Amino acid sequence: MIYSEQQLFSDHQAITATARSTNVIDLGAPGTPPGGVAPLAQDIGKGTPIPIRAQVTEAFNNLTSLTIALEVGATDALGTVVASETIAAADLVAGKYTNMQFLPAGVNARYLGMRYTVNGTNPTQGQIHAGITMGNQTA
Repeated sequence: MIYSEQQLFSDHQAITATARSTNVIDLGAPGTPPGGVAPLAQDIGKGTPIPIRAQVTEAFNNLTSLTIALEVGATDALGTVVASETIAAADLVAGKYTNMQFLPAGVNARYLGMRYTVNGTNPTQGQIHAGITMGNQTA
């Protein structure tokens, strides 16, 4: 898997409580074209699919499940969920990845990142590696 260092949300980020991804991507403010009266509408999820991957790199313990959400926002605090998936504790083993394969339509704000919501007891171990990729392997 080839990840872009500039478009990485989490680099083997330890998840021991509900948290936002270590990195948030600033997509920039949409510009106003010459002669235009307002900035262009932005939605990078439309058009050619942009591959993403969120993968467990260290097995989790203690929790009931983990919700991984792709979020956008006007600030780097994010807040608007555009896609999410809840994974049961039994499946949170090294190598497990989400079903989110591409950025969906609705990525229409300046900032893009992920939020990891712990359901149940906070884990003492478990890591996620997530970001935009060159393409996703399925084997």
